[in-house]
Amino acid sequence: MARSKPISRKVRRDLNSIALRDDFNRGKQLRRDKDKVKNISNQIIDMDSAIMYYFNEVIKPTVTENKETIKVPVMYASPERWVSIQKLGFMRDKRQQLITPAIVFRRTGMEKNENIPTNKMDANNPRNFQTFTQKYSSSNRYDQFSRTIGTTPNKELYNVVMPDYVTLNYEFTIWTTYIEQMNKIVERINYTDNSYWGEPGKMRFRSKIDSFSDASEMDTQERIIKTNFSVQLYGYIIPEEFNNMITTKKQLTPKKVIINMDVEKTAEDFVESDKSGGVSIQSPVKDIFSISTSFPLVFNAGTGVSLSNDGAAFDGSQQVNQTISIGQDVGTTSDVTFNQVSTNSLVFGNPTTYSHSGISGSVNITGSLTTSGNVTVNGDMTVLGTLTAQEIKTTYVSSSIIFESGSTRFGDTTDDTHERTGSVNITGSLNLNGYEITEISNDSGLTDASSTTLVTEAALSGFSAAEVSTVQTYLRKQYYKTSNSITTSTASFAAVSASAPDGYTATDENDFLFFINGQYMEHDALTIEQSGSVFLLQVDTDGIGYELESDDEIIAIGKFNS
Repeated sequence: MARSKPISRKVRRDLNSIALRDDFNRGKQLRRDKDKVKNISNQIIDMDSAIMYYFNEVIKPTVTENKETIKVPVMYASPERWVSIQKLGFMRDKRQQLITPAIVFRRTGMEKNENIPTNKMDANNPRNFQTFTQKYSSSNRYDQFSRTIGTTPNKELYNVVMPDYVTLNYEFTIWTTYIEQMNKIVERINYTDNSYWGEPGKMRFRSKIDSFSDASEMDTQERIIKTNFSVQLYGYIIPEEFNNMITTKKQLTPKKVIINMDVEKTAEDFVESDKSGGVSIQSPVKDIFSISTSFPLVFNAGTGVSLSNDGAAFDGSQQVNQTISIGQDVGTTSDVTFNQVSTNSLVFGNPTTYSHSGISGSVNITGSLTTSGNVTVNGDMTVLGTLTAQEIKTTYVSSSIIFESGSTRFGDTTDDTHERTGSVNITGSLNLNGYEITEISNDSGLTDASSTTLVTEAALSGFSAAEVSTVQTYLRKQYYKTSNSITTSTASFAAVSASAPDGYTATDENDFLFFINGQYMEHDALTIEQSGSVFLLQVDTDGIGYELESDDEIIAIGKFNS
């Protein structure tokens, strides 16, 4: 058998190229090196920068000290600096002096925002985009020349992948020297809650500020006012590229050129020469050209049909008028006469149809109907009058008799015999010598206890077998149990008392015998209780005349489950 030649390495490499994929469209592969439109991207550092910009340029926290307005510095804390801040509770400069006022923040976490789900289908080949149009570009010009030649310029379209919506958590710490300074800063920050933070003309993100907590500290040497708060920033991430693939794609719409077709005629088409050699200008009313066929169409009259131009051929070179007519008027209101009509079916109105197979639909006859043959009714037959017949023979497939009133009686004395072969279905009750019977039951449990129900052999057999077996098993139960725990008035047994069958007295202390150290215990001073899987014997110590001891031996004999 012939074998296929192995594919070379170069061919395998080319097959993996994106240009050979089924969904590759070279028309969408456009150069971006000369583009003035930047790729749309938003990274985590952009959201950090938005917070820094908003604090420095919008909130602009300031304090007044010695009648001088001081701008509060805002710093992003590195992990090392944040650990130092958490350890000391404050910041110091190189000379170990407290840095106040100051605002320090850091990003504590990031999580997906599930309230705004997105689906890129495939990160290597995303399918969801946000499209915007570049209004002004070198290829999107619309001038008078374009209007003249009917050209619609193409547009620049940019597709940006849908972002991943995230929630970033930030922790802030404010230090001041005085409470008045802290109050002013907190008021300005709190006023910006639920607003969009960021630089104008760039990405902006909605923020949510949690509660402010006072963490002020004071010792014998230094006094510092400290406040902590956290910020939730609802942002979104758009990478500039993924796996060497730019997430912003450029497309151009195709140009449209509208071509108008003009039909021109020469002057010779409007000039006509006469026999005298004169020339006259005629209006262009005649056809300039005509088409004729080699095999013309011929119309011939047929049976009962006549033509005004019988046998005339039509090849398209000239006009042919034909009038088709028959011997009589066959309009819907005309009187039509035929010698004989042969048809598969004859329809009178709707929906009654007469055909060789019979009559389809309803037939209303006013008067009498007499037939010399047999009448077969495949459907229902309703006789509103009296039905008179010399003989009635019936073969029942199924039958139903409904009496609006009256009764049906077969026989008039008790010695009449009525024989029936087959089944009898009775809906209602059955009266036998004055006793009413409503049903025949096969319930082996006899749960209804009805006085108008007959039971079957199977029901009686099942009932007797179940009841006799249950009762006999209960009556034969007689087991010995020894107590495993004794208090002054209670003895516990690891046993379960048997349940009495329906119709019998519930199991009580009289179904058991109790012996203490070989001596019979009187029932008048005893009661029993089943607590889960533990059988308890309660002793009336006053009635029996003594208390139980832990080293006593109590034996119970009675109806326990084995």
